[in-house]
Amino acid sequence: MVDNILVAVAWPYANGSIHLGQAAGCYLPADIFARYHRLKGNNVLMVSGSDSHGTPITLQAEKTGKSPDDIVSAFHNEFLDNWDKFGISFDLFTSTRTENHSSVVKKIFNKLLEKGHIYKSIMSQPFCQQDNRFLPDRYVEGICPNCDFEGARGDQCDNCGRTLDPEDLKNIRCRICSSMPEFRDSEHFFLKLTDFQDSLGKWIDTKKYWRANVKNFSKSYVQKGLKDRAITRDIDWGVSVPIEGYESKRIYVWFEAVIGYLSASIEWAELNKGKWEDFWTGDSRAYYFMGKDNIPFHTIIWPAILTGYENLNLPYDVPANEYLQLEGLKFSTSRDWAVWLPEYLDKYEPDPLRYVLTAIMPETSDSDFTWEQYKRLNNDELLATFGNLVHRTLTMLNRNFDSKIPQRPDELDPDSSELLKFANERLKDVAVNIELCKFKLALDSAMKIARNANQYLDNKKPWHTIKSSVAETEKTLWVSLSILNCLKIALHPFLPFTAEKLHLMLGYQDEVTLSGWSWDPDDLVSGSILPKPKPLFKKLDIDSED
Repeated sequence: MVDNILVAVAWPYANGSIHLGQAAGCYLPADIFARYHRLKGNNVLMVSGSDSHGTPITLQAEKTGKSPDDIVSAFHNEFLDNWDKFGISFDLFTSTRTENHSSVVKKIFNKLLEKGHIYKSIMSQPFCQQDNRFLPDRYVEGICPNCDFEGARGDQCDNCGRTLDPEDLKNIRCRICSSMPEFRDSEHFFLKLTDFQDSLGKWIDTKKYWRANVKNFSKSYVQKGLKDRAITRDIDWGVSVPIEGYESKRIYVWFEAVIGYLSASIEWAELNKGKWEDFWTGDSRAYYFMGKDNIPFHTIIWPAILTGYENLNLPYDVPANEYLQLEGLKFSTSRDWAVWLPEYLDKYEPDPLRYVLTAIMPETSDSDFTWEQYKRLNNDELLATFGNLVHRTLTMLNRNFDSKIPQRPDELDPDSSELLKFANERLKDVAVNIELCKFKLALDSAMKIARNANQYLDNKKPWHTIKSSVAETEKTLWVSLSILNCLKIALHPFLPFTAEKLHLMLGYQDEVTLSGWSWDPDDLVSGSILPKPKPLFKKLDIDSED
């Protein structure tokens, strides 16, 4: 049975480069998941885009003296370049600046308003007298009332993850001039989250397979009582309010950005003559990939919007990751404490980083990236285990059999049969763990195949048996080649560029993705002449690398 799988990935603010914490947090796991399901034969739609209306963009524009459109355009193009070089296989990476997105947002806004889930009310909003302007949530900061974190923003505390309103902050100040704003009344539209208190609580209770951190956070959030939230602001950047008399206001980013998953799906369908409904109705499943700071927007607010709109599927799973730290400290854009993805991709190959970030992925707890660890995993695992297995197998075949794939042996000894059976079982483990969004375990299952195959070669010693039994050596190399054919599939979701190279090195002329998620030891084309082998990876010198 073919499944319809929506892979919805967090929208990055188009005001700065992607760093490794974000890559490990959502973009890489989403890509692994999507690549696997495509290989399996499922219909996959992977979408995201540049969040172009967030106040971080207007803050960046004011800081640099550029227009918000210039900021968005530059970083949107940079993101597209990142995805291409890093192998993040979006079916569509769009932007919230499109007419399509604006139209979909307004349609949902109007329907929720018509059904009474959106209403007008007066709210108290920070106003900076020095700058003579109302301040959007991210233009103010202060002390979190929940955890006393001193750098909480007006929309959310990054320390405890609680969503906030500016009036919740203690010692509130303007981020532009540092003065203390006063609060003035202004009429705005509110999303009536209280309408969904009971239904969301019951829905979350059904998610037995959610990660504990996601479910516990979401359940606690609902149990503390949902509060209606303003979804418009007195700003001039964003999607306009589709109601006469409110031309000076804009729909706030936290409401309209999550609608981007739907608007992107509709845009993809129009561009590709597809059916977006296939991924939003019926038995389709939607997986939302993001960092833990975005959990409430995808397990509370977006499900509430979808429930109010009706007839569209709620998230099936929200496999949010914890934080990846850098050398023991949290990634910080303001302190420039980060490894920026575009800078990395200008210097190094993508697959070693994909491997390392998967191996240390912060799935259930925060993890730490260090350059020493990066080089150790590259040298001791990727190169010494997988790369070594490929190189020694193909080099022995080249030296002793002119790179010609041997015939399938009539009989296999117990060790050979056991290795092939082991590889088949581990390939199944890879599949199960990817489907459960347990990517570290999936990668480890794949690498176990390589480790056992290296041990098999060590025991068989084909470099010795070639002197005494050509037939025995051919049998050993045929088994090892079959294992490589398995590994190119098992590792493709994690190392797509390397898997493609290995596929060609094994004598195939098509793309590895056409192999599907299946492996048969007899898939080798006996008698084929393979190209001269080349190393897949290079050793990194810890002492000489930055």
